[in-house]
Amino acid sequence: MDDLMGRDGFSLIEMLVAMAVFALAAMALLNLSGESVRSAARVQDRTLGGIVADNIAAEAVLGLGDGSEEGRVILAGRDWRWRRSVATTEIPNLRRVEVRVVAEENEEAARRVVFAGAQGR
Repeated sequence: MDDLMGRDGFSLIEMLVAMAVFALAAMALLNLSGESVRSAARVQDRTLGGIVADNIAAEAVLGLGDGSEEGRVILAGRDWRWRRSVATTEIPNLRRVEVRVVAEENEEAARRVVFAGAQGR
């Protein structure tokens, strides 16, 4: 029995504490990695939504007329719903264009663009 008392090494409790600390650190790293992936997906959705909104707004500036329209467009293999409203302003030859774009499968990817553009006529 004296031989066992003189040995160097970790006790069972020390090993359990070390494993618990390692498990907590590993869980934190996995959570951070998952959040990074979700953040990248949100950035991609917002960027693609912005491209769709800019395209729809550019069509309005090119002279498609005043009023509201809505439709669907496919970009990057995804279906996007859009709604555009064009209105005149107090300033002659200047129109207000408002575009709202929503990814069909993800309502959180909504993008709204508002700007004024000169009439093209």
